[in-house]
Amino acid sequence: MYAGVAAWGEFSLSYNQRMTLMTRIATENSFEASDGEKIFYRHWPARGGGGGNGILLFHRGHEHSGRLQHVVDKLDLPDFHMFAWDARGHGRSPGLRGYAENFGVLEKDADCFVRHVACTHGISIDDIAIIAQSVGSVLIAAWVHDFAPKIRCMVLAAPALKVKLYVPLAIPGLRLLQRIKKPAFVKSYVKAKFLTHDAAQIASYENDPLISRSIAVNILLDLFDTSQRLIADAAAIYTPTQMLISGADWVVHQEPQREFFQRLGSAVKEKHEFAGFYHDTLNEKDSHLAIGKAREFILRQFAKPLMLPDLCAADRSGHTKKEYDLLTRPLAPLSAKALGFATTRLSMRTLGRLSDGIRGSLKSGFDSGAALDYVYKNQVSGHTPIGRLIDGSYLNSAGWRGIRQRKAHLERAIRETAQKVEQAGAPLRFLDVAAGQGRYLLNVLQSFNGASYEALLRDFDPANVEQGRKLAAHNGFANRVRFEVADAFDRASLARVTPRPTLVIVSGLYELFPDNPPVQNSLAGIAEAMEPGGFLIYTNQPWHPQLELIARTLTSHRGGARWIMRRRTQLEMDQLVEAVGFVKAEQFIDQWGMFSVSVARKGSP
Repeated sequence: MYAGVAAWGEFSLSYNQRMTLMTRIATENSFEASDGEKIFYRHWPARGGGGGNGILLFHRGHEHSGRLQHVVDKLDLPDFHMFAWDARGHGRSPGLRGYAENFGVLEKDADCFVRHVACTHGISIDDIAIIAQSVGSVLIAAWVHDFAPKIRCMVLAAPALKVKLYVPLAIPGLRLLQRIKKPAFVKSYVKAKFLTHDAAQIASYENDPLISRSIAVNILLDLFDTSQRLIADAAAIYTPTQMLISGADWVVHQEPQREFFQRLGSAVKEKHEFAGFYHDTLNEKDSHLAIGKAREFILRQFAKPLMLPDLCAADRSGHTKKEYDLLTRPLAPLSAKALGFATTRLSMRTLGRLSDGIRGSLKSGFDSGAALDYVYKNQVSGHTPIGRLIDGSYLNSAGWRGIRQRKAHLERAIRETAQKVEQAGAPLRFLDVAAGQGRYLLNVLQSFNGASYEALLRDFDPANVEQGRKLAAHNGFANRVRFEVADAFDRASLARVTPRPTLVIVSGLYELFPDNPPVQNSLAGIAEAMEPGGFLIYTNQPWHPQLELIARTLTSHRGGARWIMRRRTQLEMDQLVEAVGFVKAEQFIDQWGMFSVSVARKGSP
């Protein structure tokens, strides 16, 4: 705990008299991102050396960490380590200026940055606070939503949840440009005099050679789409949050900021609006007002333990339960929605049967192992050119694109985690509790060459098990890969698995079941089967843009019933895993925030 926290009120009273401060000196460092890129960051060490508490700062679009020196100084928190990165494509970090492959890459960079700080500088993640501005604020809000890190708190200054695009039909135009040209770039129209009233900051901005006014079109569009998602699902964010809103912002709209704040699930949240402030809140002429509020908020959070809600019973109450209940209720028969969904169902059962993917899924269930195997193959097939056109559209739907990205993340997680098991000197023994036909695991095992391993793949459906055996035999795995029929929710059966697994995989299973007790039962059996130090790879679906479409039009493998899903927030899923003795160590998620793949390690008994 911060030793000087009791004095925060005294500081706030004398803040204006303490603005002339000693400049803290930063060291220059880099960390390795998930794709191997070296990202530049600055570290302002705390008085007294390593450990303790930390604050990470995330700059606006176009800028870099060097422009946050005054924020570090004005915070006047010498006992806190301070860190600020140059986002990829910015400042002294590599990449095309203003570009990343997608917004999800930046999210993963942020996750790597926080984990690097925690590991390298000896700061616990729950002793980290974050201050972010503009695009950086949206990035951090998305990371907190999608990765559910247990940071102490976050301060979001002028979050760019809706950029003011003064050109008519700007978003459709940018989407068209993105289709025509990749990568495409646009330049910021905003002059420094519309960012701040501070003459020194205006001059500094205009003469800074590391500032680039370009931004990639795909990042601008991802920023728009991510912001829409965050506003819609802000209730899934539980981290203590402070929002600082600039009252005369020329760059972003304020109303989406207020809506996001209103919907936040955080039990601790506060909002401050600064009349007359332009967009660059922390660089404004009277920035001490905003920075002072941030300082007070951070110290209050460090004065007490981090308290997050227990979500293990979120299947009985909470916003995803309410959402699920609404999906289970029938629509008014003659409502526009009901007629629209009825038309979609009719189309799929008539013309849609020309698509091999739709026809097969109507037979087996759209959530079946066979249906997913077809999606994984991603090969357009159908009767007549019209059928192939329909099949291509079906395979390219948002959910299936996310599923294929989940498969790629799952295969990467398996490979990297298997290496950790081998490096620890433990035998490599796989258990997949609901493998379907096991295609993704068999794909990974093909790259293991002469490595020593055993694999047990289980599934509830005998047809999947039989097909999996044939696939394993065809690929030469018959001697080291076993398939068996089993119930993934049978705790006793899981606990009896021999030999004891060192790497367990649960992919695409828990998302299909809304209630938590069966999931808790399954996880408990997995934990009992595994030695301490073993790894669990699990998936989750914290978000889906087509949830109602799926619930109203698609059928499940369970007797042809409607396929209705209850989303679990990432924090809920992580807490279910932690409750049986696992500690989350890594996570991947697609750029749309739909499907996550996490790795957790079993602790000591």
